[in-house]
Amino acid sequence: MTTKPATTPGPLREFWFYFSENRGAVIGLCVFALLVFTAVFAPVLAPHSPVHQYRDFFLTPPSWQEGGTSQFLLGTDAVGRDILSRLIFGAQQSLIIGVVVVTIALFGGIILGLISGFFGGWVDAVIMRVMDVILAFPSLLLALVMVAILGPGLMNAMIAIAIVLQPHFARLTRAAVMAEKNKEYVMAARVSGAGKLRLMFKTILPNCVAPLIVQGTLSFSNAVLDAAALGFLGMGAQPPLPEWGTMLAEAREFILRAWWVVTFPGLAILITVLAINLVGDGLRDALDPKLKRS
Repeated sequence: MTTKPATTPGPLREFWFYFSENRGAVIGLCVFALLVFTAVFAPVLAPHSPVHQYRDFFLTPPSWQEGGTSQFLLGTDAVGRDILSRLIFGAQQSLIIGVVVVTIALFGGIILGLISGFFGGWVDAVIMRVMDVILAFPSLLLALVMVAILGPGLMNAMIAIAIVLQPHFARLTRAAVMAEKNKEYVMAARVSGAGKLRLMFKTILPNCVAPLIVQGTLSFSNAVLDAAALGFLGMGAQPPLPEWGTMLAEAREFILRAWWVVTFPGLAILITVLAINLVGDGLRDALDPKLKRS
């Protein structure tokens, strides 16, 4: 009687097994998927235009509170705009901010980290000292200075945040490249005649991806948080764009008399950042072989 050999699970199944072991990561993934769904279908899901002002409904409370109406489930702001619609379109802005910032920071950080780790010497020293100078400043303060130079606006805020986050990717890539470049498979590729670009991008880089994915997830949440902070300070997204930080800034003077105009945007930022960080923890558990349990 022949026994059937045990089949080795595929990489995706193995990844999901370790990822799903972290219950918080699964919950965070569900919340993030809901955020993406809301952002993509914002024009369909929003009951009203996010910029339309209903002059007869200034600071209307949520529908379940006395004085509220079912027309505005989460109430309205000081100029009569529907808060629920602005939150839904704000999810769209947050998703765009996270994707653009992480893409710019990841691309620039990988290029700098590859060059620094592969060539070493004075090239490594110059690049890393520049990265150290950027890291020496508080991230929000440096982003504020750069936005002040470039001018307030959402695009300039995203560029500033990406530059601030770039050193984390550069240092992580450099460390991974320095750990990989002297291994046997790289030496074999070098002996077989592979050029420097091929060694950097096709031989070494694919083996450095796992930590970069985790860092990208955590940087996504930092980008959303920093963009909201810049919007709150008036240096990010500008009114009437429905962005959560800008919504908080516009609601500051109504905190005591209209709690809903501050609470709901704040909760949206809190839940989004927490969900993305939980997903990042799950990715770390699933991609780091040292954390995998047999």
